[in-house]
Amino acid sequence: MAAQFHHFGVPTDKKSTGEDYIAGAKVFVTNPGDHPYRVEFLRFEAGSPLPEVVRTQPHAAFVVPLLDAALEGRNVIIPPFDATDKLRCAFIQDGNAVIELMENK
Repeated sequence: MAAQFHHFGVPTDKKSTGEDYIAGAKVFVTNPGDHPYRVEFLRFEAGSPLPEVVRTQPHAAFVVPLLDAALEGRNVIIPPFDATDKLRCAFIQDGNAVIELMENK
């Protein structure tokens, strides 16, 4: 599987400039494309339905050619979802590492 680094996600409790709100996840996120080192900051509201490990630990994100194939045999902690009309994502845990896998539609 060829995977290309996309961003590094960091949970925070501090408000960041340029946050977007994702209501279903109860999280504010920044655009990693706006950060010189491709960091995405995530600020979760109380009651976020996302797994604790995603709310509390950093994650690395990679673009993969086929998301379903990349998830085979993996410990999926957030199943595939449409992040945008052009991007499909899922989260896995590999040991202590949280990894976001992304597929361009």
